[in-house]
Amino acid sequence: MNQHVTTPPDLLARAYLDMLAADAGTNGSPMLRSENPNDQIEHLIRDLSTAPESAGRTSIRADLAAVAILVARAIEPVEELTRDLRRRNPVVVLATHGAEVVSLVQEVLETCAFGNECHVHDERNFDAAHYTRPVLLLVRDGTASDHKPERGNGAIARALHAGAPVFGAAPDPRRHLPRDLLRASEHDLSLAQLDASAIALVIEAVTGKRPNIDINDQLVRAVDISDLALSIRAGRSADDCVRRLETIVSNKSVFDHRGPSLEELSGYGAAREWGLNLISDFQEYKAGRLHWDCIEKGLLLAGPPGVGKTSFAKALAKSANVPLVATSVADWNAASFLSGTLTALKSCFTQARRLAPCILLVDELDGISDRTKLLNSEYREYWTQIVNLLLEQLSGVDERPGVVVIGATNHPDHIDPAIRRAGRLDRTIELGLPDAESLAAIFRFHLGADLRDIDLIPAALAAAGRTGADVEAWVRRAKSHARRAQRAVTMDDLLHEVRSGRTVLPENLRRACAIHEAGHLIVGVALEVFRPKALSILDEGGTTQFELSRANAQTERGIENFITALVAGRAAEEVVLGASEATAGAGVGSKSDFARATDAAVDLELRFGFGEYGVACFSDRITDLLLPDPSILGRVKDRLDRCHARARGLIQKNLETVQAAASRLEATGYLDRVAIEDLLKKWPVKT
Repeated sequence: MNQHVTTPPDLLARAYLDMLAADAGTNGSPMLRSENPNDQIEHLIRDLSTAPESAGRTSIRADLAAVAILVARAIEPVEELTRDLRRRNPVVVLATHGAEVVSLVQEVLETCAFGNECHVHDERNFDAAHYTRPVLLLVRDGTASDHKPERGNGAIARALHAGAPVFGAAPDPRRHLPRDLLRASEHDLSLAQLDASAIALVIEAVTGKRPNIDINDQLVRAVDISDLALSIRAGRSADDCVRRLETIVSNKSVFDHRGPSLEELSGYGAAREWGLNLISDFQEYKAGRLHWDCIEKGLLLAGPPGVGKTSFAKALAKSANVPLVATSVADWNAASFLSGTLTALKSCFTQARRLAPCILLVDELDGISDRTKLLNSEYREYWTQIVNLLLEQLSGVDERPGVVVIGATNHPDHIDPAIRRAGRLDRTIELGLPDAESLAAIFRFHLGADLRDIDLIPAALAAAGRTGADVEAWVRRAKSHARRAQRAVTMDDLLHEVRSGRTVLPENLRRACAIHEAGHLIVGVALEVFRPKALSILDEGGTTQFELSRANAQTERGIENFITALVAGRAAEEVVLGASEATAGAGVGSKSDFARATDAAVDLELRFGFGEYGVACFSDRITDLLLPDPSILGRVKDRLDRCHARARGLIQKNLETVQAAASRLEATGYLDRVAIEDLLKKWPVKT
């Protein structure tokens, strides 16, 4: 009667594990076990290896075991390849995950793949004359300068002529291995990703037992081969290894969801709206109710340093409950050679695909040069290869389902235009400096329970023009100062750090600023030039924030209304304080009220077709030549005087409203949109 024999899964992987264990002199139980002398498994063991007497270490390393399993899984499905590697002369190319596993792949291949009678050589010492069965093994991790297609082709030719097996392994064979090896290849293989069964088999190989508890999907997606060596060891139970692996993976930075969620962040405007929509789409995608094609897959965040581009990505990942893979162009360029840079770039996208759904943040994206600006540069070829690979990774949307790429940059105009084309990072959102309300919210977040019932607008006004990163630093220093003094932090501590010795506005100038901004407000509203957002008194002066109306912005009347609103600050000072007490603030700097009003008046005369010259539009050079003409200067002055007089008239007509707005602004330092609307309901503006 024939005895039925059940063949365990991963037959070749188990054989490889036994060979590695025998080579290392371990004393663990064999992975292939059978009591039947006619069992095909026993024949395979005898055919593939002869194990020496075991002694010494108790098990093989977990990371080596994992790579052995993956290499075996790549080879075993190819018919006869397992035996051909030992008896014939196949030509094989294997794509590995990344540079970090290449040396392990080499160890597995040398020990397991070719047989004991083979002599394995690399491209530098291949010698077919003195060995019965030479093997050419080219293993390149992509980090050396000679890991490129132009190197090693001579060795390929010699090995093929000698009838030797040729095996090449690299993270990116097309970029790292000899060109002729790829042309001659008969089998193009790639390492699969670790799955639950592979992890369980690693645990069995190291501990001698298979785990009884489930290995969840998130663990499988997030685990790196290097994690296995940290968590799976002989002497631990199989289940303990799983639990330890879960702990190590959960502590990875990609799952670090400390810090605020996107819903808690302030001052992100359109970026916040985009992020909230993505969070909703991620939820639907993970639930299987939304196809990946329907989701925006790329965003370019632009803005000055410190506005929170990285914080945005972290908060978005937290709210979406997905991993965040964070990298930068500087990280890629840390490699010594171009091949290493390309490997690092590709590895980030590979990791992101493995962790999908996730967010991939690429910081300092402007660090990749624009090829159009390197036409005659010696670095053009270098950067072209980097840009091309990045475009390849960004364009492969179908190959990275679940991966949303966010690029961050301080200089969007420095980025190669191809990166921003449709299907890549085709959506750009500018992050500006936070306004007073946003700054107050950022202060509140970093202060936590400190100053719980204190209005933080004064600190926000003192911090105008600065970033969330600045706020974090100020709060940290203020808390440190209070801690050394052994007391609770105060608003004075905070303002001291924010101002850093900068003096506050004197009382008389604070009063003038309040009147000045109230003048802008009342005239702007009366002429429907803008919709007010906020009035502020800062340490260096006042400011009016508004949304400019576009309804009449292109007409002569509309532009004159804008000029009138610009000069209304000085007009209010003259009416309320008297001409002799008016300040010079309206004329300080190239962006001052007077400068902008004068530019608009000149444009009306010489560019927009509303002046004495009719529809002529003069260039800057001609305008500079014409302006000294007394007749032109006179017309510009007349227009400005007319607008100034009109502003004074509106201030006089609405004097009570101006004074009410100025008094509130002087007292609080800040009026938001709601406060302005309430004030104008009580004191309506007369036109």
